[in-house]
Amino acid sequence: MTVTPEAPPSQLSAPIAPGSDCTAAFRAAYENRYTWESGFAGYAGRCSWQQGERTVAGTFQLGADLKASLEGIDDAEIHKALASQLWEVAIHRVRRSFEQTHGANSFSAGDTDAVGTEVIVGGKGEGDRYRIKGDVVTMVHRHIHGTVVTIFTESTTDTGSGYLSRSYTSRYSDPATGEAKGGISRFTDTFVPLSEAGPWVLSERVVETEAHGDTPAGRQVFRFEDLVPLG
Repeated sequence: MTVTPEAPPSQLSAPIAPGSDCTAAFRAAYENRYTWESGFAGYAGRCSWQQGERTVAGTFQLGADLKASLEGIDDAEIHKALASQLWEVAIHRVRRSFEQTHGANSFSAGDTDAVGTEVIVGGKGEGDRYRIKGDVVTMVHRHIHGTVVTIFTESTTDTGSGYLSRSYTSRYSDPATGEAKGGISRFTDTFVPLSEAGPWVLSERVVETEAHGDTPAGRQVFRFEDLVPLG
């Protein structure tokens, strides 16, 4: 089921006061993200990449170590792109406690707008910001390896055990100047459960990127089908 994140009435009527500690609210949103249960054994299936009229297909296996192996795809760039999608999704499904991830940070509330309430990070992650709406993280603004990535989540998939981002945008920029590094990318992700009990995994990702400088706009479709659990 796909839903647009909405804050519960209680939060809409009583927004978090700017400047106040909002650790509890941010923790609730963090812990509402869907993650895999311990003992994840991996899965396998068919994979394909499509851009315009060109389609390349093969098979893949993602192990318990979250490493992807692909067969039947000779193009190194496409091979890397498919493996990257599998790894990027999998790494975000690893369950880490709030203390493990954010124990060295503090969180205070900023303003509240249509996207949600701003969460200003202090401590180890100072300079990072988030926005939350209800129990959903609707914006991420993080410094990663000398680059700032800003992600806006527009809709989510409710797994019954937490949410997954369904449609969202991503932009990379220079931390010093704020200048964009490439065009904005729009992602549309479709997740499916491997069995009635899960785990939920990616079955399709559509990436549409805006033109930027000499780089033209593009649209790529990654599909993962005939999925079966390992182990």
